[in-house]
Amino acid sequence: MSIVATRMQQRSGEHFEPEASLDPQAQRQLRAHLEQIDFSAFAANNAIIAKTLGAIDIAQVQRLAVAAAQARAQWVAAALSATQSGAPPSSAQIMQIAGLRSAYIELSEAYDGLRRLVERGYAPYKSKT
Repeated sequence: MSIVATRMQQRSGEHFEPEASLDPQAQRQLRAHLEQIDFSAFAANNAIIAKTLGAIDIAQVQRLAVAAAQARAQWVAAALSATQSGAPPSSAQIMQIAGLRSAYIELSEAYDGLRRLVERGYAPYKSKT
């Protein structure tokens, strides 16, 4: 599993579970603190991301999606090419394949990240209508 996938899996599995030793009042206090922390992150994302990216339009989303698709195709094509002869791929070929895979993963993660930014309202979406 890649580092990116591991980090995403770790983040998605993190939820507040109060310690059994905390009394109900301490649990409520802890939840309130965590809500303040979450709101701080939300406010920071709202302020910084919209200012940095501006409004997102469909053309930008499409260009990023196309770039991710092209990177995926290049990665798989390189792997197919490197194994065409039946001999094990060389170290240089493996390095090239790894680099192409990395590019695909980064672009794919950026696409997913952009979608989440729009979904959460951090980056306003500008429709054509």
